[in-house]
Amino acid sequence: MKTVFVVDLNPGDDLVNEPFLIQEILRRKTKDGRSFLLGSLRDKTGQLACVFWDVPDYVEHWVRSGMVVLVSGRVANYKDALQISITDMNDLHNPDMSDFLPSSNRSIPEMVDELKQRVAALSEPWQTLVTHLLLDEHFLPRFSNAPAARNMHHAFIGGLLEHSLSMASIADQLADHYPYVNKDLLMTGTLLHDLGKAIEYTVDESFDFTEDGRLVGHIVRGIVLIEKGAAEIGGFPQSELRQLIHLVASHHGTQEWGSPVVPKTLEAVLLHQIDLLDSRVQGFMDHINSDEGNGPWTVKNSYMFKTELQYPPNME
Repeated sequence: MKTVFVVDLNPGDDLVNEPFLIQEILRRKTKDGRSFLLGSLRDKTGQLACVFWDVPDYVEHWVRSGMVVLVSGRVANYKDALQISITDMNDLHNPDMSDFLPSSNRSIPEMVDELKQRVAALSEPWQTLVTHLLLDEHFLPRFSNAPAARNMHHAFIGGLLEHSLSMASIADQLADHYPYVNKDLLMTGTLLHDLGKAIEYTVDESFDFTEDGRLVGHIVRGIVLIEKGAAEIGGFPQSELRQLIHLVASHHGTQEWGSPVVPKTLEAVLLHQIDLLDSRVQGFMDHINSDEGNGPWTVKNSYMFKTELQYPPNME
């Protein structure tokens, strides 16, 4: 059972058989040929760097990213950040992963209820399609527990659902603000644009790509699922289906960012900007919340924004 979390660690703390998830592990050699490990450990409250000098052969042979291990060592301050200098490491079987993977601050059952309300507000044929795809009893648990990303934004259990609902809320307002918007199409796009991420990511050990995620990707997988769902319910208008598929295909905005086509319709332009806005704001807040300083500026540069960030005044 986990007793100490990353958020509570301080320089000088000694750890004995404390469980952590290995976020990343790299095998290295010193100049005189001795083996050591560099990497990062995490739990649900955060992550920190680790180093294991003179690593024993019995550890080096089996250790890998995604494992939960029992760590002994001392916490130190290294380059303005916490680091564990490991003295021993052992495998931990059948861990409770809820201790190691971060989850949404929102209740997943409450978010599922909100999702059902959003779906119920759609006109036909959109409501039937989204119900068939998202509210399926086998698919909904995967969708509602998946992260929206591995590390950039909404990288937590329930992150995909939270991101989709946040986008739907923004889209609801923008569709009323701008004329000529097909609101049902846009709302459907917010709920289904990342559909494939429920297949792309695994949360069994850590937030990592599945084989499908590596070989196919969430945009292509999402389009396949939507086309399959439309065929299964039957009678879905081809023109509306094509518009929806364009939203999914173009929501990354540029081919350099992974979209096969760029946005070419009003709803596609809005969807991309809503997605970008929500992911950037969440990425900003994720970096602020994980910062080890006390403000007014973050200690480290943001990976997303490539710069230090200023705390919102009411958070200092």
